[in-house]
Amino acid sequence: MSTQTRKPLADSLAVHDQVYEAIRQALITGRIAPGVGVSLRSLAAELGVSPMPVRDAVRRLSAERALEINPTNKRLSVPSLTADRLDQLSQARLWIEPELAARAAPHADAALLKRLRELDAAVDDALRLGDVDAYMTANHDFHFALYARAEAEVLLAMAGGLWLQIGPFMRVVFGRVGADGLVADRHAEAMEALKTRDAEAARRAIAADLSEGMDKMRMAVEAGR
Repeated sequence: MSTQTRKPLADSLAVHDQVYEAIRQALITGRIAPGVGVSLRSLAAELGVSPMPVRDAVRRLSAERALEINPTNKRLSVPSLTADRLDQLSQARLWIEPELAARAAPHADAALLKRLRELDAAVDDALRLGDVDAYMTANHDFHFALYARAEAEVLLAMAGGLWLQIGPFMRVVFGRVGADGLVADRHAEAMEALKTRDAEAARRAIAADLSEGMDKMRMAVEAGR
């Protein structure tokens, strides 16, 4: 795992939340690889903190089904992605994320569109350069900049939990098919819908984006059997 932390986290009352956010971001962007065990001690050393806040963060992430703890050696790992689990995650994303996009459309403004254009350009640059970290980060940030405008906190939290579980496997797909093998995203279509605040067009664009991406993931899971 590489959390890309350049200095120890601050020694303050917020350190537990900082550790949680650092590990959460590593999961969302796929920097904790599926099938690779990680120890609490190594995580603590990388983040520059004692094991206690790491243990607390791991408990929270285990409750969110983003990490599993091996009862024998206490090492952490990303849960395996079976075909059934992938189907459930795909269905849940298709229920929640297009709805967030539709709810966000009436609240779209020039500032949001400007931010989304910047993030989409970062996605394109990352694909062109084959930069996995930049791609994962920009793609996540695009979606959640959009979803945050939905004013739907419950749905937004659910979407965040789903990305925690799917992030490591998105990175596997990128690694297996490469930048050239990824389907074109539907971000431009989503932004066109937002310009006219067309909720149903925004819903369709994000649903298509998710469906095509999850199809690639399903192919990668089947190829890895």
